[in-house]
Amino acid sequence: MANFIDRRLNAKGKSTVNRQRFIERYKKQIKQAVSDAVTRRSVTDIDKGEKVSIPTKDISEPMFRQGKGGVRERVHPGNDRFNRGDKIDRQKGGEGGSGQGEASDSGEGDDDFVFQISKDEYLELLFEDLELPNLQKNRLNKLVEYQIYRAGFTNDGVPANINIVRSLRSSLARRIAMSAGKKKQLAVYEAELELLENTPGAKAEAILELKEKISELKKQIAKVPFIDTFDLRFNNFAKREKPSSQAVMFCLMDVSGSMDQATKDMAKRFYILLYLFLTRTYKNLEVVYIRHHTQAKEVDEHEFFYSQETGGTIVSSALKLMHEIQQDRYPANEWNIYAAQASDGDNWADDSPYCRDLLTNKILPLVRYFSYIEITHRSHQTLWNEYEKLQQSFDNIAVQHIKDAGDIYPVFRELFRKQAV
Repeated sequence: MANFIDRRLNAKGKSTVNRQRFIERYKKQIKQAVSDAVTRRSVTDIDKGEKVSIPTKDISEPMFRQGKGGVRERVHPGNDRFNRGDKIDRQKGGEGGSGQGEASDSGEGDDDFVFQISKDEYLELLFEDLELPNLQKNRLNKLVEYQIYRAGFTNDGVPANINIVRSLRSSLARRIAMSAGKKKQLAVYEAELELLENTPGAKAEAILELKEKISELKKQIAKVPFIDTFDLRFNNFAKREKPSSQAVMFCLMDVSGSMDQATKDMAKRFYILLYLFLTRTYKNLEVVYIRHHTQAKEVDEHEFFYSQETGGTIVSSALKLMHEIQQDRYPANEWNIYAAQASDGDNWADDSPYCRDLLTNKILPLVRYFSYIEITHRSHQTLWNEYEKLQQSFDNIAVQHIKDAGDIYPVFRELFRKQAV
């Protein structure tokens, strides 16, 4: 019988299914590690993969053990010290070892389990169960969400997606097609051989010739491989566009002199999270970037995150510019309008009531959702107070406070968590 050795290299994603099961099982610990990673990362590498450490005690498997009591006999291999009936002293933990540092009195231990999650897995966990609130269908012509669905079978794919039943069915069909004729001929030869062997005076040459033919046919049948790359079938997955509404997100960031570098970095972290979430979840959603100090200006993505411009603080300038752009380019009857504003709360005292009037009369009646985050260690000032009053009157505005980098991701999830249907 022929032996075949498969020396093909394994694909990198061969254990994808098991990996996904593992991530699903320990999602709580992994999501906590992802949340911690957002806090300690720099602005430039916030979207990269991450090493996740899980305590060994959290991945221990349940085991059946014998309870106390009863009479049990055990045979231990290699016993050359004890006889039946001897009492064995309990071993003391923490003995031995030549390492430096203070010893532990808790016996043996295990290292934490550490593994690497990819960029896609990291972002998937980062933005799980998040959505744009109050999204409504208007004109279904631009914004598209993707949904993964099964799309039959294909001859190419990664080992993790192999369909065993289909592959074996194809293998069986190929083996039948390649050996059916030979098996029929073999049956004929075997019947002739049996007849000759049972016939007195049959020629020995004819019998030997038939045996050679039978042996040759059996060799040819045995050479047909059980499985071949031609037989492999893989589950196919495709993306299906799920039409939704077109939407625009206005990002308003305070870059005045009161916003020190640490505060600006936290604001940038928040907006980068927002940008990654929007671009990963929605297609063709438009983002408008507005920076302001005493004057507001629409900028591109690079200038929004990296410009060093600074000055005094008049928050209403950004709200006015947002309303002008919305009226000119994004009609409320055709667009879902969203806004996210970040500031340290420091504003010209007479300007805060004007901001409330702008929001009350021009912006909040048109937007689906307006989120405001205030990044400060100081007590709240007039701007926060005016926004809190609006929160009591409108259900499409949310106000959150960030003190340090550790608050960014929890606040982000709170602002954009998926609403219960």
